[in-house]
Amino acid sequence: MASEDITKLAESLAKTSVGGGQLSFKGQSLKLNTAEDAEDVIKQIEEFDGLEALRLEGNTVGVEAAKVIAKALEKKSELKRCHWSDMFTGRLRSEIPPALISLGDALIAAGAQLVELDLSDNAFGPDGVRGFEALLKSPACYTLQELKLNNCGMGIGGGKILAAALKECHRKSSAQGKPLALKIFVAGRNRLENDGATALAEAFGIIGTLEEVHMPQNGINHPGITALAQAFAINPLLKVINLNDNTFTEKGAVAMADTLKALRQIEVINFGDCLVRSKGAVAIADAVKEGLHKLKELNLSFCEIKRDAALTVAEAIEDKTELEKLDLNGNCLGEEVCEQLHEILEGFNMASVLGSLSDDEGEEDDDEEEEEDEDEEEEEEEEQQQLKERGAEEQESLTPKKIIDSQASTPVPSPPVDVATFLAFPSPEKLLRLGPKCSVLIAQQTDTSDVEKVVTTLLRISSVFKDEAPVKTAVHETTDALMKKAFSSATFNSDAFISNLLVHMGLLKSEEKIKTVPSLYGILMTLNHMVQQDYFPKSLAPVLSAFVTKPNRALDSCSFARHMLLQTLHQL
Repeated sequence: MASEDITKLAESLAKTSVGGGQLSFKGQSLKLNTAEDAEDVIKQIEEFDGLEALRLEGNTVGVEAAKVIAKALEKKSELKRCHWSDMFTGRLRSEIPPALISLGDALIAAGAQLVELDLSDNAFGPDGVRGFEALLKSPACYTLQELKLNNCGMGIGGGKILAAALKECHRKSSAQGKPLALKIFVAGRNRLENDGATALAEAFGIIGTLEEVHMPQNGINHPGITALAQAFAINPLLKVINLNDNTFTEKGAVAMADTLKALRQIEVINFGDCLVRSKGAVAIADAVKEGLHKLKELNLSFCEIKRDAALTVAEAIEDKTELEKLDLNGNCLGEEVCEQLHEILEGFNMASVLGSLSDDEGEEDDDEEEEEDEDEEEEEEEEQQQLKERGAEEQESLTPKKIIDSQASTPVPSPPVDVATFLAFPSPEKLLRLGPKCSVLIAQQTDTSDVEKVVTTLLRISSVFKDEAPVKTAVHETTDALMKKAFSSATFNSDAFISNLLVHMGLLKSEEKIKTVPSLYGILMTLNHMVQQDYFPKSLAPVLSAFVTKPNRALDSCSFARHMLLQTLHQL
């Protein structure tokens, strides 16, 4: 270790905070790669009597350093709080699981009884969950009250592993006479989607002691929302529900409204940017009106709520004396309705609770309302089509038992899929059913002299990306075949391609009105693969990096994928 590095480390450690049983190295940007790098950290841990909380946020800990820090923790049986968010900055994903395993094994060996575990902002993906799976199942977590895993990129696979670990922890702790009593669960920005959310909902239903659930920006649609609603109904102590930036639609909103009627302790409801729409908003308003006397905050912003529904929501809060904030910003109200909202709340002497309406979208006409109904019908038709394609195993959970029994001996064959069908209504199942030649077929049937068609096809392929191996491999192989063909063509304009792609991603403005993709997760993860291939022109990397680095709301909701891509681009 160079002398200047030692000096810098010493200066950082001089800022170390000690007090109330807590040892903090928070935000010191320590680069702990080797055992030698971690010597001073280890010394302070070993010399700290009665260590109850260890803060390692804002540093970067490698595998070797984690091993020696773990050794020091093996004697710290009083440790209760592990604030270990953002402690693997710049590390390869493959480094994180072994580091977490070392630290987890140490806590188990020490006989620690954790109250809080915070591993947020560590981009470890599904494999990283395996790194602390054993810890979650161990006696060290039987006493866990707060679990924070925000922005970790767990994906569906990681969500299922986590759910299974929580259920096992509850089973084992119950056998000891003290069931796991988790109070706070945080897992925003993890792309859990319906399957991950449904798995966690099952765990929540078993636990039954939750007080706060924060799961914003997870790509959850109404099936996952409905599963969560059913689980929340058997967690009577719930005070805070934050599901911001998922997609309820009317079905999910109605299911959640039914649950809210059964809950008595709710203080904060954050369903902002959840597309509850007018019918969903009315259902939620009914739940608020019937009870929820402790409600302090209701967020239904950016939900495509229209005039009458918004007024119904306002009227529902008349007797909510604890209410501090009502957020209806970004809906489709119009100036007249905004004034009416103020008048209604002034009549209740509650005008101060109404948040800003500066981003109101304006009142929509009847044609647009009809369009919304048509959109809902199309969504339902597409869902039904997807259900038909999932095969007998998944159908079983959705079909009445008598029908299953009568059909058990007659398996229903999956309808055939061709390239046109996949590109018109892309899904992971359809891509896999195209077979091993899917990459060749799609590349052959795409006119790579047309930049717009190449971009559209790439976006359709990437939209079905999942962390599950078969789907990920199919997406990568199909992308490679398409883009290798395009970039190798002498007539293909690479600059026009990247500009067109950025427009469709909503990262570059266009004079023409172009519909941007609803989620950037798939294309960001696909680009992360693409930029590493020989066919990708390295001259495009700085352009891509510049636009992905810029602040953008759509990118913020896919921070794990964005981080992965920027890290790869930086290494090129």
